[in-house]
Amino acid sequence: MTTGLSPEADTALRAHIRALLTQAQAHEMLDDVLVDFPTARAGQRVHGLPYSASEILWHLRFTLRDILDFVQGGAYEHPKWPDGYWPHDPEGSAREWDAQVAALHADMDALLALLDDPATDLLAVVPNGVGAGGQTWLREFLLVADHNAYHVAQLALLRRLLT
Repeated sequence: MTTGLSPEADTALRAHIRALLTQAQAHEMLDDVLVDFPTARAGQRVHGLPYSASEILWHLRFTLRDILDFVQGGAYEHPKWPDGYWPHDPEGSAREWDAQVAALHADMDALLALLDDPATDLLAVVPNGVGAGGQTWLREFLLVADHNAYHVAQLALLRRLLT
């Protein structure tokens, strides 16, 4: 740990980030939204909304995997925005609901392992970050929390509309 934070502050910051990623704070959590989700209708777009629940779930899983690939270094190329971040086979994404949920959980576990690793300097630029002032570990963890909260809220609304 070389954040310049005291060990106590570093531990507290990691605990706050972990809570944001894993506990209902000012938002619902994915697992709570998925309870009793009408998965038989997950591929249906409703009320003119641009994405179905299965497309949003696919996007959540894909984006988390993309962020993991980005922060872990190695060869990395951003998918084209926005097309690269949304499924190309909406019917296929509906059939793969359980697999998407399992992959999302596995990737979240991998992200949390990085957060819990004391060698992860929260204020350091990630391996594929862009120079000084680039994407730090802290930014990436907060980005995942923000992105997940936004799309989990969409899934909560779709659950209501599809039930």
